[in-house]
Amino acid sequence: MPAAHPFRSSAAQTTRALLELRELILAGALAAGERLSEVALVERLGASRTPVRAALQRLAEEGLVQPLRGGGYAVQAFDEADVDDAIELRGTLEGLAARRAAERGAEPALLARAQALLAQIDAVLTTRPLSEDDFARYVGCNAQLHALLFEMAGSALLSREFARVAQLPFASPSSFVLERGQAATVLSIAQDQHRQVLDAIVRREGARAEALMREHARLAQRNAHHALHDQNALGQIPGSRLLRRRPSA
Repeated sequence: MPAAHPFRSSAAQTTRALLELRELILAGALAAGERLSEVALVERLGASRTPVRAALQRLAEEGLVQPLRGGGYAVQAFDEADVDDAIELRGTLEGLAARRAAERGAEPALLARAQALLAQIDAVLTTRPLSEDDFARYVGCNAQLHALLFEMAGSALLSREFARVAQLPFASPSSFVLERGQAATVLSIAQDQHRQVLDAIVRREGARAEALMREHARLAQRNAHHALHDQNALGQIPGSRLLRRRPSA
């Protein structure tokens, strides 16, 4: 059997190291502020130093680790202001994408896909109470709908920036969807906003589409503020152990 191409093997090792390191950080196995030993990570991940170093560089770009002045990396810690900024940045990009989609005119096939996703979300929200599977379906459809917005905008640049920003901790569209017991009302409001945004895009009303999408991000910020002060909700959010909350007065 021919040996694996060295470049492909290296790329595969880097990808595996990246995924495993990201999971360790988000799960709290590597604590906020913890200095990361490259040697220890090589041993822990069973990878060579080059892929581990490349994975750390990528995680620094994503914002999950921070470079240290003397060399090396530490796990990044976040506070409520960081969460606000991440969601605000995502909302700014989504608002611009909605405006571009409206002004340029979205392709009928993409509009049809958006309508189909809205119908799937409607079907989920008719269920009371939401089951774990229902909740997972909502999260999946919601993520697809937000990504589709950038396809409708027809901008590869905006799509790349959205993908980069969505990698930031707590910035993805479903980061702060509330736990099932409290989610039904909030998700119904979010779904109504989805419909209004799509209506504005269809009507070619760019300013309205942008404003609605920015308001949609503000709903996510309100959800985030709730979760950050609710221990049960916070515990369900990936990466929650990276958050440092201010002590109560």
